[in-house]
Amino acid sequence: MTAWQNEVFEALKESGVQQIGYVPDAGHAITIRRAEADPSIRAVVLTTEEEGVALTAGAWLGGQRAALLMQSSGVGNTINMLSLAGNLRMPFLAVVTMRGEWGEFNPWQVPMGTATPAVLEAMGVLVRRADHPAEAGLVVRAAADLAFGSSVAVTVLLSQRLIGAKVFVQKPEERVEGGWREAGQ
Repeated sequence: MTAWQNEVFEALKESGVQQIGYVPDAGHAITIRRAEADPSIRAVVLTTEEEGVALTAGAWLGGQRAALLMQSSGVGNTINMLSLAGNLRMPFLAVVTMRGEWGEFNPWQVPMGTATPAVLEAMGVLVRRADHPAEAGLVVRAAADLAFGSSVAVTVLLSQRLIGAKVFVQKPEERVEGGWREAGQ
């Protein structure tokens, strides 16, 4: 799984991204760790996804390129702030790990996972998607070229099939507070 994740990071770096805002997410873990370790990139942990839209605007106003990393469940938090990208005619690039798709166990993830493309498009964001490991880096590079070259908002959706479905188990001998634990823990 790490090869395509490394390609996503390399695509962002090669596109001149100097700031990466993120809400912690296992699907973005490698990109986040690499951004935190890279002295040429400022990795900014966010308390909520809409802060990432403001971060990208601030970076653009300051002459830098930024990208926002988030999960599909956080897209709904950005709706009002996405109008900033359209009103300013600024480049906006987001990479979204999808939930509520392939093998989803959590019914709370399904509504926003299903609505994510339509919500983004309704806010004027161009949506691109990567479903296979070989295309992840290419799709991010093309999206970055489009966003930064044309000053438009673009989001890349990394499908849950690409990332892999989370697997949770519940057995009496493995019961923990809340009733669930991730497999292998």
